[in-house]
Amino acid sequence: MIAEQKADARKAGFERRKAAHSACGDCAASANAHLLRYIANQGAGLVISGYMPIRTEIDVLPAMNSLHGLGHRICVPVIVRLGLPLSFREWTPDTQMVNGPFGTQVPSVGDWLSPLVLIVPLVAFDDIGYRLGYGGGYYDLSLELLRKKHPTKAVGYAYSEQKGEVPIEATDQRLDAMVTELGVEEFTQ
Repeated sequence: MIAEQKADARKAGFERRKAAHSACGDCAASANAHLLRYIANQGAGLVISGYMPIRTEIDVLPAMNSLHGLGHRICVPVIVRLGLPLSFREWTPDTQMVNGPFGTQVPSVGDWLSPLVLIVPLVAFDDIGYRLGYGGGYYDLSLELLRKKHPTKAVGYAYSEQKGEVPIEATDQRLDAMVTELGVEEFTQ
């Protein structure tokens, strides 16, 4: 039942994201500015996970470049093995990237890091801080593990039009904040 609900919500989320991506214009620049302001309030010299955008995901690369320039260590998720939590490899604007699973780009070399802030891509998000991803559960597994080790913030990053229904399971990890071109919404855990 929940798997069917998530599949339906994912299909609707993909459609909303595709339409938003096509109509975006300058909205990604606004989202980028909101994201940078939000992370500036989290501290200096952080280890931050971004992501390499695929398909119609909102482009986080300008923010990653800016955060790197401000002295943060940036990493990106790497699927080392199916079904396991993500690993996070250091990224800089000059890092050589290679093809990874699911059409992603991953660093060919670099330190493995444990991020304190994760900028998380998504298909859909709701009013209370839950997100719907691609269905592999990688971010949920990773956030659960990281949050057991140290305080870890998950920041969703998407177009505002991606807001919609998100069926929830016990294993789903909530976001701490959601950033869109309209601003930042924080959630209490």
